Amino acid sequence: MFTIIEQAGFQYKVAEGDTIRVPRMQAEQGSEVTLGKVLMVCNGDQTKIGSPAVDGAVVKAKVLEHGKADKVLIMKKKRRKDYKVRRGHRQTFTKVQITSIAA
Repeated sequence: MFTIIEQAGFQYKVAEGDTIRVPRMQAEQGSEVTLGKVLMVCNGDQTKIGSPAVDGAVVKAKVLEHGKADKVLIMKKKRRKDYKVRRGHRQTFTKVQITSIAA
């Protein structure tokens, strides 16, 4: 059994026991949260597709940790103008483990 969920504008294909990284959530480490909209539920040969979400479907997850991703460097340069700018960015994330899927 797997589902497709939408969390913070991103879509994830998840099954029970999976661990995923989603954009930072305001939740305590070790707490249980309910993840976004459930767009599709597939259980063997039965498939439910929502428009836009499946009614009554819930995906629960446990918050494992919060962190920052690897640094992404942004470089700007204009040739012959003595202009160089280098900036970095680290996106924050929350690592969650899917505990239950109820359809």
